[in-house]
Amino acid sequence: MSRNVSAHLFSAVNGVVEAPNTFQFDAFGPEEMELMGRAISGATDVVLGRTLWQEWSEYWPSAAEGDPFAAFINPVRKHVISSTLEGDPGWNSTVVGGEPVRYLQSLKDGDGGNILVAGGIETVRSLFLAGVVDTLTLTVHPAVGEGRRLFDETVPTTRLELVDSAVTSAGNAVLTYRLRSS
Repeated sequence: MSRNVSAHLFSAVNGVVEAPNTFQFDAFGPEEMELMGRAISGATDVVLGRTLWQEWSEYWPSAAEGDPFAAFINPVRKHVISSTLEGDPGWNSTVVGGEPVRYLQSLKDGDGGNILVAGGIETVRSLFLAGVVDTLTLTVHPAVGEGRRLFDETVPTTRLELVDSAVTSAGNAVLTYRLRSS
């Protein structure tokens, strides 16, 4: 049986997913925390792009004790998609060079719990469009953001299927998609 692979990103209504802290404002409350808790529940592996991994590896190991995300991210196995990192990067991480799609498919076919693809933008985009990410959840905040979009002009027309949705009291639309089969 194949392991479940999911990705979850925060988005502005105009599709911007870069630097969500600049558009989340006050639209992240207890419901969003609960949804994030469900998203990471059961995950034994996290896939990250190099840039996000570097940012997180500098911050999370020294995060405040008792922080629920730190309690998750610090011990979990991390797989870093990078063509520049080499050797053992530490922080319970493995560098993935070469073929990320093939690597994730192999991880998916192996033993363990769920797999979370946490970012960055190119990592989520390429793995989702390649079909190795089962579901993509976008928490769409009621704001317009500046920055890079997940699906920019380089992405061809792609059909998705909405598999779950919710609206939080903060006004966020939480939309879960999978690639639509032809």
